[in-house]
Amino acid sequence: MKITINGRQLSVYDETKELVKKKIAKLDKFFDADAEAVVTLSVKHGEKNIELTIVNAGTVFRAEVQDETFRSAFDRAVTIIERQIRKNKTRLGKRIHEVAFDDVFPEDAVEEETEFNIRTKTFSIKPMSIEEAIMQMNLLDHQFFVFKNPEEETCVVYRRKDGDYGLIVPQ
Repeated sequence: MKITINGRQLSVYDETKELVKKKIAKLDKFFDADAEAVVTLSVKHGEKNIELTIVNAGTVFRAEVQDETFRSAFDRAVTIIERQIRKNKTRLGKRIHEVAFDDVFPEDAVEEETEFNIRTKTFSIKPMSIEEAIMQMNLLDHQFFVFKNPEEETCVVYRRKDGDYGLIVPQ
């Protein structure tokens, strides 16, 4: 697995880099050699913050954790990723075999700032079923997810306040 370690407004020490590589090695059994992991370390409100994103065969796994130390935050982030994998084991097994090594869509996302402080994110969209879109939204821990259905229509699936899901389809 290819690992990228970034420090947001801080320097990342070699000991921390080695710790991250060692902990991510626990996840190697779940992912292909082409998988990419991006770890971003920062400090927010006096707490250590870890953002762990792993992209494998078109599927994105993401965890963001704040804790008192980077070590404990990273342990919790790895546990979250493992839980996501176990929770979606059947669906992920089918998906990885069906679309292995396809182009990865969220990785090529580009963020830019406008004069109104609106963050714009662009990414390519690929066709997927509603179930796959819901799974991807849950793995990213987002409230909504934009995707193309098999008929090539751009749709939005979202999490409702009552815990159910909603689907927006163009007319």
